[in-house]
Amino acid sequence: MTPVLTRALGRAGVAVAALLLAGPLALAPVLVPPAHAIRIVFDPENYAENVLSAARALEQINNQILSLQNEAQMLINEARNLASLPYSSLVALQQNVARTQGLLAEAQRIAFDVGQVDQAFRQEYGAVSMTAPQTALVADAMSRWQNTVGGLRDAMRVQAGVVGNIDASRAEMAALVTESQSAVGALQATQAGNQLLALQAQQLSDLIGVVAANGRAQALEGAERAAAADQGREQRRRFLTPGAAYAPGDATMFGAE
Repeated sequence: MTPVLTRALGRAGVAVAALLLAGPLALAPVLVPPAHAIRIVFDPENYAENVLSAARALEQINNQILSLQNEAQMLINEARNLASLPYSSLVALQQNVARTQGLLAEAQRIAFDVGQVDQAFRQEYGAVSMTAPQTALVADAMSRWQNTVGGLRDAMRVQAGVVGNIDASRAEMAALVTESQSAVGALQATQAGNQLLALQAQQLSDLIGVVAANGRAQALEGAERAAAADQGREQRRRFLTPGAAYAPGDATMFGAE
């Protein structure tokens, strides 16, 4: 037997021996414990801690949701407080004031002007000239009477205009009160209150106009009486002043020669 054959048989013997040894291990069954033999361990303390942790987490989430809701409501309230009033009575109030001012500006003869008042009193209500002719005295008296009548007429026109503004003021007051009661925020309520104050200011300006017109009429009437008294004294003086004596003369009547 050659050495090569000997080595080949040796290797084959080793392989067979290995197979014989591995065979029982490969054919041996795998032992797995049955399902009823698995033991589940329950830890009550760990379970309680998990439940408490979940409860705390849920409470935090609820608090965050409540905080977000409060912030949202706060933003809504701020938006309402900053909302501007959708109604404005400025134009109507300005029109009422302009109407009264226009009536005062249309004052006849002596207007509501300091310069015109001074000039008129120097010319028509000053001391009566002792040398003025009788026709001039009569013309001055007529001019003063016309001033008085014009002042009374202007006062009545202003009174009529103010009375006409009452209805417009009533409508604006009703609208502003309605807007104030339905205001959704502090800014709207404040603006409605400011416009109500503006309405009162407009009514006060109307009252001032009426007082001014009435006062002007009364002043003109008083000035006319004072000037008339002064003129009456001058006319009485002229009447009582001795003049040239009566001198008889020839008179021609009915065209006879």
